[in-house]
Amino acid sequence: MEINAVLSNFHPTYLLSPSSRSSVSSTAVATRTAHVSSSHQTRFSPPLFPKKQVLASASWLNINEANNPFKRAVVLSESYSEATELADIEWDNLGFGFIPTDYMYIMKCTQGGSFSKGELQRFGNIELSPSAGVLNYGQGLFEGLKAYRKDDTVLLFRPEENALRMRQGAERMCMPSPTVEQFVEAVKETVLANKRWVPPPGKGSLYIRPLLMGSGAVLGLAPAPEYTFLIYVSPVGNYFKEGVAPINLIIEHELHRATPGGTGGVKTIGNYAAVLKAQSAAKAKGYSDVLYLDCVHKKYLEEVSSCNIFVVKGNIISTPSIKGTILPGITRKSIIDVARSQGFQVEERLVEVEELLDADEVFCTGTAVVVSPVGSVTYKGKRVSYGFDGFGAVSQLLYSVLTQLQMGLIDDKMKWTVELGIL
Repeated sequence: MEINAVLSNFHPTYLLSPSSRSSVSSTAVATRTAHVSSSHQTRFSPPLFPKKQVLASASWLNINEANNPFKRAVVLSESYSEATELADIEWDNLGFGFIPTDYMYIMKCTQGGSFSKGELQRFGNIELSPSAGVLNYGQGLFEGLKAYRKDDTVLLFRPEENALRMRQGAERMCMPSPTVEQFVEAVKETVLANKRWVPPPGKGSLYIRPLLMGSGAVLGLAPAPEYTFLIYVSPVGNYFKEGVAPINLIIEHELHRATPGGTGGVKTIGNYAAVLKAQSAAKAKGYSDVLYLDCVHKKYLEEVSSCNIFVVKGNIISTPSIKGTILPGITRKSIIDVARSQGFQVEERLVEVEELLDADEVFCTGTAVVVSPVGSVTYKGKRVSYGFDGFGAVSQLLYSVLTQLQMGLIDDKMKWTVELGIL
């Protein structure tokens, strides 16, 4: 059969291949995208095809060598196989470091335009003009979310929330953004294409990193003329080297993460470069990370370098309110809902540093860390310890409930998880 005849029946976005048990023809191809409902608890199953044929050609992938910065290095290999076995890595020794996987997702659009359907490509380096907006003016955003293996399926946790947050950030950074549906669909396709990298239950998770960047060349200060949405993934373990042991924070009162009216409330790339100096100094002194104060009064808690902060006193859990300088974390939002469902009173407000020093428990939340107990806080040379070798009672409860929801171990009454199809 002619390859064009095969392709005419399918939408060229979801790339499949024969299983490792079937013979592979060098002249065949199968692609398609499965329609997925945007409702929660959706079961997403990759389409089924005859196990005979797979081919990836540069012409079919619409790779324009003259204009596309993603060159031949990322063209799909003819050796692609839809192997269901796990990748051959040491799953018991996963840290939070980058491990290259098989595929990434690419979607592009021009300034003032809309993103069209993207495609999976072999993971690899990309080319950008030295004058790209993201390189010269920091016009870029990223997101982070995770996928968990449950038996023969994979669970995503609240991907539509990441999509909404990216759209909010894109508006602040004068960038077009994928729709919520495009974002979630791209995440699903990328995870399924890299399913052999999803860790076994209890061994970690697949970290998903969507990027939105001004990839077009621009010299004067202005929005880039072209934008690229890209997703790559990596299997990860614990974020902090302490694992789930308590971390030790130092409060920074001179350097600041964000300012009123700035971009601290969106997940733009520049926010993270700004914390590296203080974080590096803190780690050199043996601390796990840095907790920042507001830059006006220098007495109200804001957030840790990449985590939100919570303070427990009795039955009250307090966290700094979202007011433009603090990132609206999705794990933060989830923990607030879980805590209230467990009978705690949660207050989102200005939290003074003195309250932190008098707390029963302190913990951090974020996609990477999930929930991390704080063992001690040091402020202007004074160290306050919370007396726990591990989690405190409150943070332990919240961590347990949230992780069981994420991994599909308890009934998801919140309707937060999205279940992908049979692996």
